[in-house]
Amino acid sequence: MNNQIKYIDKEEQELIESYKNIKKNNIKKPTRKEQALLKKSAKNFLKKETKMNIRIDPYELEKIKKEAKNEGLKYQSFIKSINDFLVIIV
Repeated sequence: MNNQIKYIDKEEQELIESYKNIKKNNIKKPTRKEQALLKKSAKNFLKKETKMNIRIDPYELEKIKKEAKNEGLKYQSFIKSINDFLVIIV
């Protein structure tokens, strides 16, 4: 199996490689106030998502599942990432 990482673009590659160089021991723990703000922000974000049901041809779904597996994602996450990408560029 190929363990080579597939990057979307150069920006993603730079971001991931710079993250690997962070000295995680130097990162301070957020204060209680910061933690509360982060929790509130996450909770508000999650409230905004809505479930959706769609009908799709079984052959197309299998192709989506195969492509998702190639990307190392569950197929629902793969579809969501495509949706997020399209919403950003439109």
